[in-house]
Amino acid sequence: MAKYAIYKSATGYYYYTYHDTLESLKGTKFDGIVTEDRLPVVIGSGGYFTFDPDDYMFDRLVECEGCPLKLEEMFFKNQDTFKLGWMSPDGDTYSCDYTSHTKAAVALADKFFPGAKLPERTLGKAGWLKIIDSWDGTSREHGQFVYSQSGKITKRQADKLFDLGLYDNKEVREMIKECEDSW
Repeated sequence: MAKYAIYKSATGYYYYTYHDTLESLKGTKFDGIVTEDRLPVVIGSGGYFTFDPDDYMFDRLVECEGCPLKLEEMFFKNQDTFKLGWMSPDGDTYSCDYTSHTKAAVALADKFFPGAKLPERTLGKAGWLKIIDSWDGTSREHGQFVYSQSGKITKRQADKLFDLGLYDNKEVREMIKECEDSW
């Protein structure tokens, strides 16, 4: 059974593997590198760092088999403060930060389209919207941009975009104009 350190961000929880013994490091690339005096450590994709239980983002330790978090915990579903992430054809939102759309797409595809080879493309073909942070290169402000692979939008998505204050975005208005006759 593996141990995980769970951390909270503004858009969801994330985790690192937690190691408090040299024995638990056996079989990892840090076996023989991390010494007893450095324990406990947490290991992520970029390496290891000393575990600090007072880290303001640390939430809890979990011991389990498999992934310690559900999809809706990693990418908050229908979060009141949603800004960026993915929106299903039913209008459900899954939050992520501006660099985690691909990671979120992998988790979403695993749940809704098991076996998908290209998660972002799979979501797009299934009518999911990608809400990203955009910048036109000239203004000082970043903004939210709504991307639809098909150029189409559902009524539920349009309603949710209205609730999120994105109804007046140029690309949203164009998609609504193209699709509202089919609703």
